[in-house]
Amino acid sequence: MTNPMPTMHYATSDDAGQLPVIDITHPAFAVDDDPDAIARQAGTFVAESSQRRELPPHVRELLQRSRLGSGLAAAAGSFLTGLNTYLLKLGPENLGDGFADIDRRIAASFPAFMTRVRLQDVARMLADGVARFDRDDRRPLQFINVAGGPAADCWNALIQLRATQPNRLAARAISIAVLDIDTQGPAFGARALEALRQPGAPLDGLDVQHRVVSYDWSKADRLASLLTGLGADGAACAIASEGGLFQYGSDADIIANLAALREATPHDAFVVGTVTSDDEPSRVSQAMSQVPTRPMAIDTFRQLAASGGWSIARTVERPFAYAVQLIKAA
Repeated sequence: MTNPMPTMHYATSDDAGQLPVIDITHPAFAVDDDPDAIARQAGTFVAESSQRRELPPHVRELLQRSRLGSGLAAAAGSFLTGLNTYLLKLGPENLGDGFADIDRRIAASFPAFMTRVRLQDVARMLADGVARFDRDDRRPLQFINVAGGPAADCWNALIQLRATQPNRLAARAISIAVLDIDTQGPAFGARALEALRQPGAPLDGLDVQHRVVSYDWSKADRLASLLTGLGADGAACAIASEGGLFQYGSDADIIANLAALREATPHDAFVVGTVTSDDEPSRVSQAMSQVPTRPMAIDTFRQLAASGGWSIARTVERPFAYAVQLIKAA
């Protein structure tokens, strides 16, 4: 007898209706991150991209009408919003009736698949980092998410920890502070977190507070005071920026934000983020989508991190983007 599929939870977005709440431990959202399989898919993606021609007008029209296609088009020369990125992470099978067939094709594409892998990588790295805090540490646990949008990486890190080391979270004050200029993504994230805290849901019974702070990373001189107001100096801090600061920010912005995060958090705070890879799949994808993320070699990012007072403790290399964990440099 097969086990029944676990319950899927839903939350309301401002403009896309009811959406599933991603739980990377749920079979509907877990993805195979085998490096060899991913490398084969990356090779196929690059080879097929070289054979693509300009899209016919009727296909362009379909893309403009589609929920995912219009979001990608709006990101050209700008950035992909947190909620539109979240939609890509749902996977084709989890898009509801309000989405068209072309949306499912986009969600099934290799770049969209890799956004799901990216989320999984970052959530696991956040959970691993929290698990390295002293077992007797009872400081409030604070996730600080820079340009986090819905902050799905943070709630998924909590789900991972709840499943593997529940004693670290029991009877402990937890907060997710989203620092973003966006409002739609964090609003959905707050509802998603509330759905996950309902009776029988993965975070049922946890004391988790969701906070949203308006923050533009180009104004890093505000960051230290914002973090002081959040009580970061007295918390166990896990800092995240998946698909955010390190992929879009200038060198100066990355250094300034890292320096402020170093100043305003305890000695054992850590950062997990993603950096756009300087690889062939990334170059092909940028030429197709014209989303202006900044490809960067690992050694280049290492130097930026060091200038902000951090060192790379761990790297997970992937097509399009690699995930890094930073600790404070001595």
